[in-house]
Amino acid sequence: MDKLSIAVTGDALVTQRLPREDERLIALKEILGMTDVRFTNLETSIHSYENDIYPSKHSGGDWINAEPAVLSDLSWLGFNIMSCPSNHSLDWSHNGLLRTIENLNREQVVYAGIGRNLAEASRPRYLETSKGRVAIIAVNTTFRDWHPAGEQRRDFIGRPGINPLHFRTIHKVDEEQLNVLKSVAEQTEINKRNSNNKDGIFQFGDYFFETGDPGTYTVVDPIDAKRIKKSISEALRQADIVLVSCHSHEMRGLQKEQLTDFQREFAHMVIDEGAHAYIGHGPHVLRGIEIYKKRPIFHGLGDFFYQAELIERQPTEFYEKYGNFNEEHCTADGYDFRLKSGGVMNNETNPKTYESIIATFDISDNHVNNIVLYPITLGFDQPRSKKGTPEIAEKEASERIISELQHLSSSFGTEIEVKDGKGIITI
Repeated sequence: MDKLSIAVTGDALVTQRLPREDERLIALKEILGMTDVRFTNLETSIHSYENDIYPSKHSGGDWINAEPAVLSDLSWLGFNIMSCPSNHSLDWSHNGLLRTIENLNREQVVYAGIGRNLAEASRPRYLETSKGRVAIIAVNTTFRDWHPAGEQRRDFIGRPGINPLHFRTIHKVDEEQLNVLKSVAEQTEINKRNSNNKDGIFQFGDYFFETGDPGTYTVVDPIDAKRIKKSISEALRQADIVLVSCHSHEMRGLQKEQLTDFQREFAHMVIDEGAHAYIGHGPHVLRGIEIYKKRPIFHGLGDFFYQAELIERQPTEFYEKYGNFNEEHCTADGYDFRLKSGGVMNNETNPKTYESIIATFDISDNHVNNIVLYPITLGFDQPRSKKGTPEIAEKEASERIISELQHLSSSFGTEIEVKDGKGIITI
């Protein structure tokens, strides 16, 4: 296989058309255009608020949507392969997801991670290039219990949804504390539907405990892991390059930059299975980069677009969050309220939400090399009309972003050198 170059970005939370004469975007288009494969995570539904589309009772934060023409804008910018499952995939219920699928197919987008049933949502999708065939598999870990796609049967259709990666959270306590929980369970009905003491783990309501040094850890669900491994195995036989994308908001404690146990377990798993790169996104901030078995793990690429304050239409539940809002208020009132509340309700006041990277790397003869990191900013200090749109970072911001990434990556033993305002990782 000839040398094939790949560019990967984080979440494209894009809600408005892209002005194609914008010099900021043209400069990014040139960077992306130097590569053969150009990836982003589409964190929005795609529809025109048709009469058969209803908002869900609960959303992934806001109810995110963009008009179908945005897909052609992203294609113009250079993206030719996408992941789609996220906590926002079912913001507009199942019909919103189905309309998103229809619009992606109409625009002939190569995408993965959502489908009319679990087989569709979990299968690899393929991008044909002159230098090789590239597979994308996409999963999501942050969702409500009705978001996962359902299996198709001979006698019944499947359920539209996402390709899920479940995980289990287990709390460790000392033996005395565990005995207290068991005593409470015996005196109440909290465990009347639970069967306990599996593999030394005690279930207390919806929570799992075991004895050990006090703390909390998470593990990948084995059933989902088996399905995803099968998808990777299929992709390795059908394509030259396999990419695995994971949208995951989970974090350790209250630090968005810090991984949970299951996230790193899963990233290592997909590389062990043969994937050439792991592309993580979701927490809306950068996370460290790890080189595992000479292949890149991007634990968190941050945001590529974050146009969360430009959504024009929201359902009643959006306004109910803010107290005395009624039908006379508009979305701008909600965003004003959030900013005045100090950002406790969302990410708009966190500067790190608006700093990110484009990462590029080459693959030849099954080897990954030449990882280059281009710092970008998304206009944190800009007025709302321009906020959330990416541009190449200026010198001061570029140095800050690379320095932050050096710090976050150092715990994985990854060294990032700086050259001409870019980060360089040598494998």
